[in-house]
Amino acid sequence: MQDNQARADVSYTTSSKPRSDAAFLLMIAQGDRHAMQMLFARHKVRVYRYALRLTNDDATAQDIVNEVFLVVWRRAGRFEGRSEVSTWLLAIARNLVATTLKRRPVQYLDQSIADSVADPADDPEVVVSKLQESSILAACLNKLSPSHREIIDLVYYREKSVKEVAEVIGIPRSTVKTRMFYARNEIADLLKQCGVDWSRRRASASTAYLEP
Repeated sequence: MQDNQARADVSYTTSSKPRSDAAFLLMIAQGDRHAMQMLFARHKVRVYRYALRLTNDDATAQDIVNEVFLVVWRRAGRFEGRSEVSTWLLAIARNLVATTLKRRPVQYLDQSIADSVADPADDPEVVVSKLQESSILAACLNKLSPSHREIIDLVYYREKSVKEVAEVIGIPRSTVKTRMFYARNEIADLLKQCGVDWSRRRASASTAYLEP
């Protein structure tokens, strides 16, 4: 059984490199369930974290993740490749969250929950660092408006460019830049007051922010 699974996983790589998200979508559009599982495993944590930031509810965020990938299964063939697959997934998640939030008041995120979720891309040192800063980030992020908090999340945590953020939220790039300008200055001031250096996070997202 394990040997069969190993051979199946190997078939989903090309030249010893994992297949691209777009390649998985093409396979999903043809009814390939294993490709669906691979795409889900690759993006489920990031989609969950994003949904949790917007809903402040673990159960709701889990439901959003399931609904996002159900939409992917049904609409994979409609993906036109005009954006990154990850951007498309977050846009789907945002639309589903918007529908969900119409049924209840908008609540603030408990950042400590989001940052305690292990990301496969994080090494142990990064995980520990995130946990140490989580309570401070929670207090500071919760002081931002929902729109500014979402911008911070997409640029610094999802590493999205201005163009991609505009696609996810559905607003002009100029509006993204304006919100980002005020949001990052405000969060930097708040974190500085708490003794946290925001410059590391700003540097990691500087390319995304400066993109036209």
